[in-house]
Amino acid sequence: MMRKIVLGCLAVLLLASSFSLREDNMWALFAKTRFVEKLNREFGMYFLYPKFPDELKAFEGKLVTMSGFYIPLDMNTSEIAVVSKFPNAECFFCGGAGPESIVVGYLKKKPSRRVKMDEIVKIKGRLKLNEEDIEELNFILLDAELILDK
Repeated sequence: MMRKIVLGCLAVLLLASSFSLREDNMWALFAKTRFVEKLNREFGMYFLYPKFPDELKAFEGKLVTMSGFYIPLDMNTSEIAVVSKFPNAECFFCGGAGPESIVVGYLKKKPSRRVKMDEIVKIKGRLKLNEEDIEELNFILLDAELILDK
């Protein structure tokens, strides 16, 4: 009986550690995305379109949590949060990072306080992968929540 309890506890610990590993590894999964240049007839220009790996597609529609640097938007809306793997000076918009290094969160509610540029935050939401809409980011969190330190 004691052996079953110990084995059960070990299984729970292993399962719990795999969930936290996944949380920390979302950026690594995003980085496995390949981008292919395709002509967009509407705009008459070539754009990079993502080809998501199957292991990332497995998370689509699921609740994920990730940490990163808060990137303010010029739009000045508090219902949208952009989080980057890198600080503002190195992010996709201002630096040399790729589109796999940013995620946009459409928040359920406004943050409880003003968030500063490059503040490290956590964001949690349902993952949506965008392969076609060039006016939207590729990695989206719906019904998102910005988790801030007090």
